[in-house]
Amino acid sequence: MGFNLSPLVVKRQLTLEDLRGRSLAVDANNMLYQFLALIRMRDGRPFTDSGGRITSHLVGLLMRTTRLIADYDIHPVFVFDGKPPELKRRTLDLRRGYRERARREWEDAVHRRDYASAWSKAVTMNSLTQPMQDDAKKVLELLGIPHIQAPQEGEAQAAYLAIRGSVWAANSRDYDSVLFGSPRLVRYVTISGQEFLPTKGTARPLIPELIELDKLLRTLSITREQLVDLAILVGTDFNEGIKGVGPKTALKLIKSHGSLEALPDRYQGDLPRNVGEVREIFLEPAVTTDYSIQFTGLKEQELRKFLSGERNFSEEKVALAIQRMRRFYSRERSTLTSWLAKE
Repeated sequence: MGFNLSPLVVKRQLTLEDLRGRSLAVDANNMLYQFLALIRMRDGRPFTDSGGRITSHLVGLLMRTTRLIADYDIHPVFVFDGKPPELKRRTLDLRRGYRERARREWEDAVHRRDYASAWSKAVTMNSLTQPMQDDAKKVLELLGIPHIQAPQEGEAQAAYLAIRGSVWAANSRDYDSVLFGSPRLVRYVTISGQEFLPTKGTARPLIPELIELDKLLRTLSITREQLVDLAILVGTDFNEGIKGVGPKTALKLIKSHGSLEALPDRYQGDLPRNVGEVREIFLEPAVTTDYSIQFTGLKEQELRKFLSGERNFSEEKVALAIQRMRRFYSRERSTLTSWLAKE
């Protein structure tokens, strides 16, 4: 989930048209988890192929991504998580526990034929395995869409791409890209424009929004280093926060005292002992400079063979995705031809 910046965030609502022609470094794992949560059968089971391999994430990846590219000229670069830092182990263990509990509750609901409850429990019970990620990468490669393997945190790599100007913004539902230094973060780049809330059994509207780091820091009157300290107080994926300290209280403390080291004694005992390591993850994250953001062209026959032949996708779905990508590549060639003609 990352750090909850929501109570302090300075954001600007966007439309998908506002993102036309923009390149985004997409938090791939975050997006694929969304598809796993939402693309399911009535009883909450994910879609699978004839061999039992989960395909829900591939359905979402194929259909949403090709539409964003073809209809809105948004250029995604997907960034996948690498090996998590050791400090993230506690968070991952907690998530694993949540998933196991959700699976038990889902099984109970299915047994009772309470399919509404089963579906809501299923939203949080699946994990994104390495074979599932490999399938997603293969689909991207066959579509010609660039993807990057981060050495550790995908959001750190996405932020690095934005800092270097390789992309216009990072794209994730989490806020960690801001802590990693991304000058821009775009959230909720969706077609449907809504999100299911499993604990409430309802959906809420989602509108794309832009968060700009410089504007946020100016509004809060703090530095990026202080923003990281603020996050450590509240709690991140790499440390447990101080009980009773939310974002607004943390902001007051950091603005009053300047840093974690300067906080009153009553807080010092609750700070993580490895503050320096947590700071380093955000301020000097592990990233790779060896990447490409170029689209490489559509491999139609291989895409049909993989999705329709091996993963049991309908030929109509695959044909629609191919038609969209043909339109995109045709437009790109036309733009390049026009540019060369002016030289």
